Amino acid sequence: MKNSTIQRVIILGTIAIFGILSVQSFWLYRTWDFAQQQFQEKVIISLINTAKDLAKLKNVTLTEQDLVTPVSSDYFVVNLNDKINASDLEFYLSKNLVSTGLQEDFEYGIYDCYSNAMVYGNYVSFDKSDSTNVKTTYLPKYEKSPYNFGVRFPKKNSFMLDSMKVTIFFTFILLLAILFFLYSMFVILKQKRMSEMQKDFINNMTHEFKTPISTIKIAADVFVNSDLIRSDNRLLKYASIIKEQNNRLNNQVEKVLQLTKIEKETLQLTKERLDLHHLLNIVYESCEMKVLDMKGNISLDLKATHPIIFADNLHLTNILHNLVDNAMKYNKGNPEINISTKDEGKNRLLLTIEDKGIGISKEYQNKVFQKFYRVPTGDVHNVKGFGLGLYYVKNICDAHLWDISLESEPNQFTKVKILIEKVA
Repeated sequence: MKNSTIQRVIILGTIAIFGILSVQSFWLYRTWDFAQQQFQEKVIISLINTAKDLAKLKNVTLTEQDLVTPVSSDYFVVNLNDKINASDLEFYLSKNLVSTGLQEDFEYGIYDCYSNAMVYGNYVSFDKSDSTNVKTTYLPKYEKSPYNFGVRFPKKNSFMLDSMKVTIFFTFILLLAILFFLYSMFVILKQKRMSEMQKDFINNMTHEFKTPISTIKIAADVFVNSDLIRSDNRLLKYASIIKEQNNRLNNQVEKVLQLTKIEKETLQLTKERLDLHHLLNIVYESCEMKVLDMKGNISLDLKATHPIIFADNLHLTNILHNLVDNAMKYNKGNPEINISTKDEGKNRLLLTIEDKGIGISKEYQNKVFQKFYRVPTGDVHNVKGFGLGLYYVKNICDAHLWDISLESEPNQFTKVKILIEKVA
């Protein structure tokens, strides 16, 4: 993943997180405020009904104003015009709270004008199995009326939270999602750092390989061209093997270096007008002897009427050799390879490299262009490679804005098709 992409993901993710948290915090506040208003309304209705019941019992008239005064969010004072009996008060409080659907534990006190303090009455719990009663020994007095009682709901916050449990649950799920996103970002950044370290190591290592590879190439050329070596078939064979394997190693190192440039977006194509048919003939001639040595066959079927294209000569030659090499490697013993071109409309031509080899199962066909991917072959390891060839081919085609596709049937054939723009 590119650095710019990661930066965009982090910035947009951070904005989204702050936005989501802001919206969720707002809705939590609104839900809490609504639940508190609903709780207070139910309490006031219950206390008004209690006051009316007590007034009716005593046959007294209630005050029109300030009948119920909320002292705090969980403490309320009710004004009466007569003395209050504790047992009657407890009975009517319990009855009216239940009738409004508010079965919450409460404690009450009655104002005593002689002591000028609230005399604690009792703690009433609707849940007899609950042993976590929160009792208050002191209830604040309210001196505006000589006859009043106060009611406190010590578990009011627990009631509020219980009424918001659905909202709290989804908030918890949201926080988990945010934490997972943050953890994912941490893992991505960590993997990015490790990937960059790995790339730097591989890049430095391949550059270090270039010097000994060049030295071995010079030594191998001296051996192969020496008359003394040429006079001994055994020594010539070994010298040729050294040269061939050194060239193979050099090609792999060059491929890694080119892929590093592609990934760092520093690959520069030197495009020029090329005759594709001329290039294909060169590739054909360089591979023909090797195919014949394998008792196979390679053929050309060049039908494109105007094979002039605009491309990088080096990279195009590399991918052509790469595709032909794959066709030679993945065969049933005697490679059958056909290289063909044909016109695709007025402005494009289709290059096809087909082999009658072992083929590729459909489940693997969309993965063969991935870096380091090699099609599983069970316990058979007769074909060597790093899984970089088709990845390199795909990236070079993308750099040229060519379309590349693959068709294959197991044990029948494999076709690699490249759709190329022609030059007028």
